[in-house]
Amino acid sequence: MAHRLTVLATTDVHGTVLNWDYYADRPFTDREAGLAQLATVVERRRRELGDDAVVLVDNGDTIQGTPLNTYVAQQEPITRTGTTHPMAAAFNVMGYTAVNLGNHEFNYGFEHLSAWQSQLTAPLLGTNVSHRDGSEVGFQRFVRLESTLGGHPVRVGILGLTTPGSMVWDRHHLEREGVVVEDMVVCAQRWVPRLRDEFGCDLVVVLCHAGIGTSSYATGADIPPENPAADIAAEVPGIDLMVIGHTHQDVPEQFVTCRATGAPVLLTQPRAHAAGLTETTLELERTDDGWRLLHASATAHPAAGEPPHPGVVAAVQEIHERTRRHVNQQVAVSPRRMGTEQATWRASEAIAFVQHVQARTVAEALAGTPAAALPVVSLTAPTSRTAAIPQGPVSLRDIAGLYVFDNTLAAVQLTGAELRAHLEHAARYYADLPAGTVFDPATMTSATRDGVTIWDYQYDMAHGVDYEIDPTRPVGQRITRLTHPDGRLVTDDDRFAVALNHYRLSGAGGVHGRGAGTGAVQRHA
Repeated sequence: MAHRLTVLATTDVHGTVLNWDYYADRPFTDREAGLAQLATVVERRRRELGDDAVVLVDNGDTIQGTPLNTYVAQQEPITRTGTTHPMAAAFNVMGYTAVNLGNHEFNYGFEHLSAWQSQLTAPLLGTNVSHRDGSEVGFQRFVRLESTLGGHPVRVGILGLTTPGSMVWDRHHLEREGVVVEDMVVCAQRWVPRLRDEFGCDLVVVLCHAGIGTSSYATGADIPPENPAADIAAEVPGIDLMVIGHTHQDVPEQFVTCRATGAPVLLTQPRAHAAGLTETTLELERTDDGWRLLHASATAHPAAGEPPHPGVVAAVQEIHERTRRHVNQQVAVSPRRMGTEQATWRASEAIAFVQHVQARTVAEALAGTPAAALPVVSLTAPTSRTAAIPQGPVSLRDIAGLYVFDNTLAAVQLTGAELRAHLEHAARYYADLPAGTVFDPATMTSATRDGVTIWDYQYDMAHGVDYEIDPTRPVGQRITRLTHPDGRLVTDDDRFAVALNHYRLSGAGGVHGRGAGTGAVQRHA
């Protein structure tokens, strides 16, 4: 007789508790999303299937991504106020079994992360996160839970692996604490057998904050691959289910064959931003040796159409309203509207505004130093195709909508050759365009190369030099003219002070990397 264990999973929630767009101060118009609505699904499935037959897990990237999260990290930091983080409040109401670390959990530093962790009733997993000497950082290596199916106990082991990319994107936080993120495949090869042999687990579930595909940074001996989910499934026998994420894809069910056993391994990836969760059904057979997995299947439950759970709404309502009041305060007046609708393919005053602020801040920081004579180039990428500075009163949410990531400003000295290489790398964003083709921004931006999409936020544009991009030319040869504002050609030996964010400075997006450029400085601005 087959028995069923159900695993409900979320991933890449990014602070979306309520169906609310803080940048527009209204419910989302392009989708319905939010943990409050997913909590209704969870409660219903537990009631229908039985509490003991349902496991609820989250796969990371939880405490960054909305003004709500920024507010409790910066304006009313939970490390100072003791306020319960809304993502802890919501998770606790929903009754998660286990929560995994995502790379964005490190964005605000370890003090903030530890404060959030202390407020969770669920264990926070970080199986492949440790100090350089191998000692534990404070995250749990695994969860071992026991359910009862058909009157018999079934022991489930849960691991939580997170992408090593955090050693690139948040290396200033990790290096300060002496923390490293181990190769995910190597870690799984060590821990999956331990869960079965040493801890007696009948089933093994791996929460994997990584997707399937290549890395967005240069890998090496010290920085393992970013997205090895398929490799883990193929190379590590003994895994019954993998919950994957990080890449914000909506793939409820896909299978990878384990090379050692020939068995299919189910990988499920829920929709990001709490737009949905996945439900995986593990059909099990009781044998003399314990339990055997007969079949695994997964389906998706969207948040759309679900009523918000009153318990989750009540748990976050007060901090939600304080966040709204904060982001709606007026901070400026604009003589005209400046939008980002066409920012990915033509000049945008809204993007130029961000670039100008970055350039001015860097110039002020360099005043009185030998680098003050360097021309300043400001790099930024569009993070929204709908954000705009309105004509008339401007609120903080209008400004925040232009730059939705919690990055810090940095500056680095680059040569003309290095700057050109950066712009060539950015120009990969455009699809290969046959000569004479009419340019269509809907189909010819966000190109896919080597199976990886180059998103808007990876398309850096430069202020402080003039240049042209020719998408009909091969990648690496698309910058056809690069000049100073006065018309002088930029030579390979020219030097610039380049304003950029710490994400780019660290090598994210496959540019620069450790040691690129000289005289790098970083500051909050």
